[in-house]
Amino acid sequence: MHTETQETKISLFMSEAGSQGKKVRIYFDGQPLDVPDDVSVASALLMSGVRTFRSTPVSGSARAPYCMMGVCFECLVEIDGRPSRQSCLTQVRDGMLIQRQEGASGLNMQSAEN
Repeated sequence: MHTETQETKISLFMSEAGSQGKKVRIYFDGQPLDVPDDVSVASALLMSGVRTFRSTPVSGSARAPYCMMGVCFECLVEIDGRPSRQSCLTQVRDGMLIQRQEGASGLNMQSAEN
């Protein structure tokens, strides 16, 4: 038996149609984004089409949120000048400055001789 179905692609992080919630403006890599005020940074960025949040220190591979509950640390970004912030656990606020985290940001890489 063959049943014809129509595939509908819906983003898990899309806002509800007609949502009248308050918006805030955040900045990601210098670009302004107007996002709902009641979501995490990770959700806001995903809703805005951002797909790469950081790169790994060793290979430079692109990374993005995976678990969305603070376990995997794949969502690390720089927020207001502070590196290695978990974007899935941080709520957006107006004026927030978010930067993609490249490599080992925020790690003290001094040699043992110093």
